Amino acid sequence: MSEHDPNQIAAPTATAVLTHLVRSIVDDPEAVVVEASEARGRVKLDVRVGPGDLGRVIGRRGRTAQSIRTVVRAAAAKDATEVDVDFVD
Repeated sequence: MSEHDPNQIAAPTATAVLTHLVRSIVDDPEAVVVEASEARGRVKLDVRVGPGDLGRVIGRRGRTAQSIRTVVRAAAAKDATEVDVDFVD
């Protein structure tokens, strides 16, 4: 498989960890969608959740979101890449 194969998931470990963490927090785990894209040597992971779950994922003062980002960045080290996590409304 080539390095730039469009069918290859960018940062598979980080994506799996992010999906698992967010699905364990929200009320509707089936509504969780994680989309990966690459830009400037980094992987951007966009997270979409069901209605009413965004506040739960972000947490008070953004603490839950920041904790999720920290864990996912650590998991991305296994993928030998850097990731940015965005929670999309």
